Amino acid sequence: MARKKKEEAPAPGSPAWMATFSDLMNLLLCFFILLFSMSTIEQEKLEAVAASFNQTISIFSGGATAIGDGVLISNGVSQLNELDQYINSTGKAAEVEEESKDALEEFEAKQQQMSEGLAEKVEEAVKEANMEEEIDIDFTSQYVSLTLNGALLFDSGSDKLKEEALPVLSKVGQILTRYGESVIEIEGHTDNVPIHNKQFANNDELSSFRALAVFNYFMENTSLNPAMLKHSGRGEYVPVADNSTPEGRAKNRRVEIKIYHALSTY
Repeated sequence: MARKKKEEAPAPGSPAWMATFSDLMNLLLCFFILLFSMSTIEQEKLEAVAASFNQTISIFSGGATAIGDGVLISNGVSQLNELDQYINSTGKAAEVEEESKDALEEFEAKQQQMSEGLAEKVEEAVKEANMEEEIDIDFTSQYVSLTLNGALLFDSGSDKLKEEALPVLSKVGQILTRYGESVIEIEGHTDNVPIHNKQFANNDELSSFRALAVFNYFMENTSLNPAMLKHSGRGEYVPVADNSTPEGRAKNRRVEIKIYHALSTY
């Protein structure tokens, strides 16, 4: 009968409490390593935020990579130099803006002066032609306007020039030829009373065709340059008087001729 092999006794080793203590130390080491890694991540986040600011508003100039290291942050002398440059550039910008404002005001004053001078000449020509009753004169910094009453030029609802209006337009054409050195614009205007007949569907069409009739008269009876003449119908949308009264509506039915000067921005 075979004999069983005799089992060997376990070798003597460390006490059980030392194994437990070693495990505890390992856990503490892992805990502190974890804390250290978390602090490193926060620093990296801070650097990332700083880099983002640097790209957006350029607080880190001169190649700085961290807070406290930028030219405008920590280096006092460089910071003052940059501040001086900023103040100087801001001052120059303000100076340029002020000069531009002065130049614009001077230009507008010249425009107004040219309009006043042109208005005086046109008014004198209207007086010489004895047309003060037929023509109203006004001016802005851009143009001088001659306003002719619609009843003088057209019958109600018509775009055909009346015979008695032709001598007035002839004299107006002479004034335009003499003083029209730039664009001349002919505008037709109506009151707000609706119109609808065989020829015109509304006041817009009526005002447009009336302006065109005056334009065609000047083309046929003056030497004005067609390229410098414009015509448009403004309908009832630019009244000069109250449309609720007959007198106001009569003033709104009109043709305006605007004489622009050389400095106009039309």
